[in-house]
Amino acid sequence: MTLILKNATYINHQTLEFTNTDLLVEEGTSGGIQFVDSRKTPVHADETIDCTGRFVTHSFAVGHHHAYSALARGMPAPPKNPVNFYEILQYIWWRLDKALDKDMVEASALATAIACAKAGSTFVIDHHASPNFIEGSLQTIADVFEKTGLSHLLCYEISDRDGKEKAEKGLSETASWLEHHQGLVGLHAAFTVGDDTMAKAVEMMNKFDSGIHIHVAEDAYDEQFSEDNYSKRVIDRLNEFGVLNSSKTILAHCLHLDESERKQISNSAAWVVENMESNLNNKVGYFNSEGLPDRIMLGTDGMHSDMLRSAQAAFFAGQTHDNIDYAGAYNRFRNVHGYLKQNGFSGDGDNNLVVLNYDSPTEINRQNFLGHFLFGFNSSHVQHVIANGKVIVKDRIMQTVDEEDVLKFTREQADRLWNRLKK
Repeated sequence: MTLILKNATYINHQTLEFTNTDLLVEEGTSGGIQFVDSRKTPVHADETIDCTGRFVTHSFAVGHHHAYSALARGMPAPPKNPVNFYEILQYIWWRLDKALDKDMVEASALATAIACAKAGSTFVIDHHASPNFIEGSLQTIADVFEKTGLSHLLCYEISDRDGKEKAEKGLSETASWLEHHQGLVGLHAAFTVGDDTMAKAVEMMNKFDSGIHIHVAEDAYDEQFSEDNYSKRVIDRLNEFGVLNSSKTILAHCLHLDESERKQISNSAAWVVENMESNLNNKVGYFNSEGLPDRIMLGTDGMHSDMLRSAQAAFFAGQTHDNIDYAGAYNRFRNVHGYLKQNGFSGDGDNNLVVLNYDSPTEINRQNFLGHFLFGFNSSHVQHVIANGKVIVKDRIMQTVDEEDVLKFTREQADRLWNRLKK
């Protein structure tokens, strides 16, 4: 199947070059795009979308998500008001993830997939946890994402916090997934992963030529625990196990690092993912890129699914807590594509596109694009979304699933989840 986007203003997401053209879009994970002039040379297409006055560019991608948290919005208050980060985990997120079953995971994935797609993202790197529904959890999420039209890079959050049996099930689920799918080896955080589980996870990473996806120094507690129990900093420990050896490894957060840790990451192959709004919400501190490599992506950490919003938050908060300029914010926003391409992951080809209905009161061009990106664009400007050459959002309406039916299902599952949390 082929698609033509007529009369488009195409913005190359790497060079920011503007081109007025018709775009021929091929379907499939190996499909591409071609600039054509359908007025001079008629081209057969199965579908044509008029993009007059619209801007077309590469779609977005989420560098770190937690789809399992999608049903948390408006949930009952925890039994105790958390006073620190560990208690936020203990009384909110670890209670929630233990309450999830298959239907709830499916509903969470549906809500996340729709939110991502309608905000312009066609690829999601997700970090999943559901300790009482481990086996088959990744396939459940993948089925939903693929039905919706999203490509993905999934992992299960392996942890010793619920005992060795759960950790072994997490390892088993990961191995089963990596046998036949692209993915990562997920670990929660160093302070909930003992040496035995860590060693098994890295062995699996090497066996499947994968990477580790782990939270790192999100709060000072992670570093303090490591020093008290292992007499070393978090990155020292991860580096000794070989976690940083893979260019597929993703280190999420990286707030409370010392100079030596930053240098180790900079000298490694690993990537870092910033999640500014989540850090602000949890009061754990501000991301600072000092001493870190340029391999910094952006994520949402499950707070929402809007990558434009994440980029703008990183920029604005970074004005007082980081060294980040217009180009730096945009590069972090787009670095996820470099991560996926470098490591040979499929699903983020040139035929993944977003059409923006952005009717600015001022001129937009190559020279001032970054100003519009930071101070003008928002998810309401996403009109159409094309994933692997297929239209999955048209005029802001999902084309692959019935949103009304999905909302009915997600609300039913949210009610079930919240009732469990009240007990």
